[in-house]
Amino acid sequence: MMNKPINVKKQKRNEQARETTLAVTEKTELMKFLLEKLAGKGRNHIKGILARGQVSVAGKKTTQYNHPLEVGQQVVISWAQVGNEEKLVGLKILHEDQDLIVINKEAGLLSIASEKEKKETAYHFLMEHVRLVNPKNRIFVVHRLDRDTSGVMMYSKSKEVQQLLQNSWKESVQDRRYIALVEGAVQKPEGTITSWLTESKTLKMYSNPTPNGGQKAITHYKVLEKNQNYSLLEVRLETGKKNQIRVHMQTLGHSIVGDKKYGSTQNPIGRMGLHALEIKFTHPTTGAIMHFKTDIPGKFLRMVK
Repeated sequence: MMNKPINVKKQKRNEQARETTLAVTEKTELMKFLLEKLAGKGRNHIKGILARGQVSVAGKKTTQYNHPLEVGQQVVISWAQVGNEEKLVGLKILHEDQDLIVINKEAGLLSIASEKEKKETAYHFLMEHVRLVNPKNRIFVVHRLDRDTSGVMMYSKSKEVQQLLQNSWKESVQDRRYIALVEGAVQKPEGTITSWLTESKTLKMYSNPTPNGGQKAITHYKVLEKNQNYSLLEVRLETGKKNQIRVHMQTLGHSIVGDKKYGSTQNPIGRMGLHALEIKFTHPTTGAIMHFKTDIPGKFLRMVK
């Protein structure tokens, strides 16, 4: 069976408001200041209190890690929870700045709403997350992962950044890799699949080896581990078309485990065997190279031991 949709658990905390006031004695940036002053608290913990709007500088809330501090200012940290904060289940925030949120999504969680499911989605949870700081904040879809695909993906915090990324996707994204657990032993240690994809009225993608008016799709793969029953592949996308990896693995003759739609007959791991391993891209506003990599799911690794 495929994973059931992820549920969110709401947790209320009735704590008295507590604040810490810190004086700025030299020019610096907020993150560096907090790391020095809050000894024992890790970078991720401090990022969390910033993202939740628990830090004020000179009386104004800020979520910016690089906010400049001037001598004589006061930094106030509120240790109370902001509202009835939802505990995110089904995703982990890997990075957040004023333009982007990068997450690691679990299998079973929708990227965006569907006709049947509106709220239990990564999009909905992240919208609530950014609105803890400002009720007017929003997020925007940059790209998607199928419900039963896990791994790294990103959302933007403005329409402008969304358009910048989508319009320059091929130039901005230097590397995008997946891990696929497929049925059978793949014989060639590595290879490239090129075909033209068309979509049927039932929303299923079909692959044709010659140009037929469809979208050209190119997928590179490398065998990492295998046994007589399963193979673990690293897959790199040269193009990013709908269901590209899934239909190309079927074309290869080795359907992704648990992917009944594209030929799989086995589901020993209780989910689809596809994971977005990493992404490397140019930040749309700062120009910095951003690189995020996740772990290969343990269930995948156990199948090829």
